[in-house]
Amino acid sequence: MSDKGTLAVYAAAAGEYAKRFARVAESDVDQFSDLAAFFELLPDNGLVLDLGCGPGQWAAKIREAGYRVEGMDASPEMAALAKERFDLDVTVGVFEDLDASGVFDGIWANFSLLHAPKAAMPEHLNRIHRALKPSGAFHIGTKLGEGEDRDHLGRFYSYYQAEELTVLLEEAGFTVVRKRTGSAVGLAGSKDTFVILTAHG
Repeated sequence: MSDKGTLAVYAAAAGEYAKRFARVAESDVDQFSDLAAFFELLPDNGLVLDLGCGPGQWAAKIREAGYRVEGMDASPEMAALAKERFDLDVTVGVFEDLDASGVFDGIWANFSLLHAPKAAMPEHLNRIHRALKPSGAFHIGTKLGEGEDRDHLGRFYSYYQAEELTVLLEEAGFTVVRKRTGSAVGLAGSKDTFVILTAHG
């Protein structure tokens, strides 16, 4: 993600975002089920990349579960919060900076790739597939909908239908093993529907 408007929102709201979603990370039973499904595809002590890790709440949960974890986020402010709150070392970089090959046992992209333009999604997914070891695990969450737009805070979003996202993953070489849909209130205050897919290479 390199959209300046989106990054500016996260820079200004980093502290509020971290507080709100730290509470979610402690109480969201459904999100814990997503973690459990992801963990089922990982080897013991596997290496996981939290791609778009924000303030690090899910990377911390992954580490607590016994996995090695690295973080990447486009926001320096979010990376600093992840270090302060969870002692996580986060690489500041955009999706295009992921240039690993066969390194990670799993990649967790929880509501991060939805900030990338739809035209860029196939290459992002190909890049993620290359970064994973054979049969590596992948988690992705996006908002449900059509097209692209900005919310009232100014953040850029790409919206997907579950079937559309499934096809994109399959074209990148993934096999989807789990789908969950739901709704939640985010930073903008609106209640949005979403889809989460768990897959392996």
